[in-house]
Amino acid sequence: MKTLLTDAERARFFSDRPGWSPVEGRDAIRKRFVFKDFNEAFGFMARVALVAEKMDHHPEWSNVYRTVDVLLSTHDAGGLTALDAELAAAMDRTAG
Repeated sequence: MKTLLTDAERARFFSDRPGWSPVEGRDAIRKRFVFKDFNEAFGFMARVALVAEKMDHHPEWSNVYRTVDVLLSTHDAGGLTALDAELAAAMDRTAG
């Protein structure tokens, strides 16, 4: 069973991951990634999709031209877990 992040883990996450923010009314986090153009944005999504598939943990996201909006939450746990923190870190590394 996946366990929800503790308050201390959440605080550490937000201090370690600038740009991520809590989602009001939902136990989730979000971030907007903005790239030079559509090609870079779509490439980012393709690279992250491979990581997410290996983790068996998939983001809620959308892409409009050079912008990718991401929302992470572990649905079967009902909120934020270490999987979300791990995928967020991978996204930040991939975005550069």
